[in-house]
Amino acid sequence: MKRSRSLVLSLVTAVVAAVGAVWVAMPAFAAGATASFVKTSDWGSGWEGKYTITNGGGTTVDGWAVTFDLPAGTTVGSYWDALLTSSGQRYTFTNRSWNGSIAPGASVSFGFLGNGPGAPANCQLNGASCGDGTAPPTTAPPTTAPPTTPPPTSPPPNTGLPKHLLTGYWHNFDNPAVELRLRDVPNEYDVVAVAFAEATATPGAVTFAVDPGLSAALGGYTDADFSADVRALQSRGKKVIISVGGETGRVAVNDAASAAAFSDSVHALIQRYGFDGVDIDLENGLNPTYMAQALRSLRAEVGSRLIIAMAPQTIDMQSPGSGYFKLALDIKDILTVVNTQFYNSGAMLGCDRNAAYAQGTVNFIVALACIQLEAGLRPDQVGLGLPAGPGAAGGGVVAPSVVNAALDCLARGTNCGSFRPPRTYPGIRGAMTWSVNWDVTNGNAFARTVAPHLATLP
Repeated sequence: MKRSRSLVLSLVTAVVAAVGAVWVAMPAFAAGATASFVKTSDWGSGWEGKYTITNGGGTTVDGWAVTFDLPAGTTVGSYWDALLTSSGQRYTFTNRSWNGSIAPGASVSFGFLGNGPGAPANCQLNGASCGDGTAPPTTAPPTTAPPTTPPPTSPPPNTGLPKHLLTGYWHNFDNPAVELRLRDVPNEYDVVAVAFAEATATPGAVTFAVDPGLSAALGGYTDADFSADVRALQSRGKKVIISVGGETGRVAVNDAASAAAFSDSVHALIQRYGFDGVDIDLENGLNPTYMAQALRSLRAEVGSRLIIAMAPQTIDMQSPGSGYFKLALDIKDILTVVNTQFYNSGAMLGCDRNAAYAQGTVNFIVALACIQLEAGLRPDQVGLGLPAGPGAAGGGVVAPSVVNAALDCLARGTNCGSFRPPRTYPGIRGAMTWSVNWDVTNGNAFARTVAPHLATLP
């Protein structure tokens, strides 16, 4: 998120590199280990696959590599919980740092998206036969219309939120956008993310107070005024959450001690100000293992009403093995929503992995949201983050009507561009904007266009 007077843009350009022949050092094979494959879903032009590696032997498997062939016309797209190399139509998936060791009787799995109708063949595990072999694909007949997302495997957390929601960030600082008291946030917003909690000298710990520059710009605005405004919004049925990070944020949760400090300090802010939850907006690195530990600890203290939101940059949600994506999947049972920032990114690959889509288009928003929807997040956990008009971002600014078209494409399969997702996602959670202040500066066009449209979604 942007928070300074200068709109400094750090563009991340997706680089698509051709991969040549790769030599992979195979870990030692453990007798009794097998790898089995299944298509967990199939929509005719593509599918989602899963390999499960089971250690049926008496000694620990220390590292694994699964290699297989795909027929011509079928390729691998997104993948998660493994590393990938390829040579022609031969693909090799190897373990990540956290799932390479498999105890006797245990199993691990990884998944990927396949583009095309084929299925893996000639499977090898650590250089030997996969044992259980490649299970026959469980295919569903192709359909002319995208299939609807299957029911979620776990219910959404009980946060009291509407099915489809609009989230906006409120500035706790003074910049060229209009300054607002919290109570003056327009009524169209369902969730208001207060930007931002700041790091302290204690690793992992955060603090919050009304910014002196903002207070001066408003003619005096105190912590007591802010706390009263939190309660005022809540009395109108809104939720107010504290956002951690931002463009210049330096909060670091990299070990058990800092995880505890993060959880304890956020809990203290919730108790002091009455926040309904926390938003993770760390743009300078994130350790998924210890942040997951911190958020689970916070959830245990606050309970099921706690809202846990995230606002990763586009690049952070390109692969399920990346830090933010892994965190989202690891806490899927308590996660509320991931509002990815679909801007300030340059061109990026979508879930088809066939083309780099230009930011600022329906294709870009839909194709990148599709990665999350097809790689494990429930539709109710996926939101579309876009800037609230001129001044709010350095790139990727779109008309609010484009946001509505992307929501329609994902929820109904209508108003799509040239890219069409493999299915529809009627439960898509909604939209987020940076920011409420920029929206008000630009005449409230974002909220007044997107919020009513969200109410029409299935």
